[in-house]
Amino acid sequence: MNDKQREQVGFGATVREARKKRGWSQTELGEQSGLSRPTIARVEANSDVTTATIAKIAHALGLRLELQDPG
Repeated sequence: MNDKQREQVGFGATVREARKKRGWSQTELGEQSGLSRPTIARVEANSDVTTATIAKIAHALGLRLELQDPG
């Protein structure tokens, strides 16, 4: 999946894809990131979550967070 496709499907789909590539359940990702399973589910559903939550998940999955100017 390229960057543009990831943008279109959202952060939650990217998290789900990375989690599944590692063979982790939502519970296992929660344990690795210090978050609860319901929080992981909210992230994967693209619900409103804090940047701190996003950072913890990205770190646990080895994902890089990057801010880009859309212009």
